[in-house]
Amino acid sequence: MGAHRDDAYGPDDPEAAEARAGLVAEIALTGALDDPGWRAAFEDVPRHLFVPYYFVGRPGGYDRLWGGDRDPVRRRRWLHGAYVDGPLATRVRDGEQISSSSQPSLMARMLAELDVRDGDRVLEIGAGTGYNAALLCHRLGDKLVTTMDLDPEITESARAHLAAAGYRPAVVTGDGARGCPERAPYDRIIATCTLPSVPTAWLEQCRPGARILAPLATGVIALRVDGRGGTTAGTSGGTTGGTNGTGGDDERGICAEGHFLHTAAYFVPLRGTPGTALMHRPLGGLPRRAVENDLFRFLLALTAGSLDPHEALSLWERERRPGRERFGITIADGRQWAWLDDPAGPYAWPLSPSRISRA
Repeated sequence: MGAHRDDAYGPDDPEAAEARAGLVAEIALTGALDDPGWRAAFEDVPRHLFVPYYFVGRPGGYDRLWGGDRDPVRRRRWLHGAYVDGPLATRVRDGEQISSSSQPSLMARMLAELDVRDGDRVLEIGAGTGYNAALLCHRLGDKLVTTMDLDPEITESARAHLAAAGYRPAVVTGDGARGCPERAPYDRIIATCTLPSVPTAWLEQCRPGARILAPLATGVIALRVDGRGGTTAGTSGGTTGGTNGTGGDDERGICAEGHFLHTAAYFVPLRGTPGTALMHRPLGGLPRRAVENDLFRFLLALTAGSLDPHEALSLWERERRPGRERFGITIADGRQWAWLDDPAGPYAWPLSPSRISRA
């Protein structure tokens, strides 16, 4: 059918619906759609409307697939590619991917971990294509969802995609590191871009007990915000020198703490911030088995600026190659640090204030 059609695939197209059902079934096998609300969102929101074109890698560059291609074979390839469980590069500049639609199964896991409840107000950092915001709107309603991005072209296209699919959340153009105070307070904040540290402005815009989910150091940190001041973690000697932002969390008695999820996560960086420091670290002399190990590379990214790569290797081997879920982050008393097993334990590393200086 699709190979001979000249019209575009609409939101209710049966071939698109069939492809979407296949994607949902695949994600469901991972257990990420056990919540009926999220399963319904993935079943109903047409992802292809949010990726009218995307880029696939080829030797020497990228090939652009789009829904308006006059070649019906390429058009059908675009449609079915939109429902593959994989990330899609949606913007490429000077050969570098600057925006993407994340892997749907990873999005499903993150949304499930966000643990939203009816009535929760959510801020999404990194509008992307608008697809994740549409899933949130389906689950919570348009009025409770805010999505933002620094790039006006991205927010404009996300707003158009959302409208085409029937959703109208608040779409804001602005610096994600500063959050969106005019729409606060939030019960949940979710980032769909990699961060070098957690902006304290987000904590200031959260209700007590709020949850923050954000990609950091090739993982995803899940933080609970506490507005009462202090922290059950106490103070670790390994955290001296770590601070972030303006210290607003200290002044208002806001702190946050949580563990990383077990899953790996690779997102484009928050616009206006540096990418992971791992890409710039000299790794000469390290054994290949370590350099190519995903968990070791996570540790390298998390401890960049604090541990020499060889020190990181010694720690990694001594602790029997710890998984991401053994690591966490604490934000308290104007400081921010990562840790292994225990926030007040011997293995703790400051997250540099220079990583996000405008929060």
